[in-house]
Amino acid sequence: MGLISRFLKVSAAGTVASAGVFWGATRNDVFEPIDMTDPIFSSPFFKKYNPNSNPTLHDKCVRRVPLDKIKPELRENNGKLVEAFCAGVWGGMGYIAQRAILAQKYQGPETADQLWERKDLLKSSYEVGTIITDHFQVLEKTEDRIVVRCGDSPRITDVRPSDGLFEMGAVIKQEEGVAEFTLKSCFYQGLGKSESDSGPMPAHMEWLHRQYTKLWMTTAVYKTCVD
Repeated sequence: MGLISRFLKVSAAGTVASAGVFWGATRNDVFEPIDMTDPIFSSPFFKKYNPNSNPTLHDKCVRRVPLDKIKPELRENNGKLVEAFCAGVWGGMGYIAQRAILAQKYQGPETADQLWERKDLLKSSYEVGTIITDHFQVLEKTEDRIVVRCGDSPRITDVRPSDGLFEMGAVIKQEEGVAEFTLKSCFYQGLGKSESDSGPMPAHMEWLHRQYTKLWMTTAVYKTCVD
């Protein structure tokens, strides 16, 4: 989990430098309970990449935005909202530090067919198979969610020591007058049997992960809203 730790610490450093702005901007990001009945745990990907049923770190961050603040062309539930939200995650300000670290380490001829540049991340429709900065690969796409595998390079196709699933969701709820955005994380040790009964991160890293998630949520939602 060393690379993930570095991402989180870089993000946290920037967060601390502007704590007031951060807490104000993310005050509407809420973590809601998620348990083993959630569909992510019954997905074929979870079973395939966590063959020993190792314990997980899992959470779901939710943000609800009034529909009148969402760009008109995204208000129909036709998959465009989740595409824009996903593009905001990877092409938004919240991913700049992690993208720079990954580019320094892995961008080159062998990964030239992947998404690296912000302009490409912002315009992609994130079809199944899309690879993002040699660390995320789209496994599933529907009209309201996009699921990526994370934890290591997509060039490693087998079960990995560090593995995980990350889901971006966006749903129009006309009866409530809101667009509901979700970021769902599920991390685990894929290779071998875990010697711990807890998840793959210590408590302080879980806290940093949640702050990073809120940063992603806020900057991604911004890309779906009217100016």
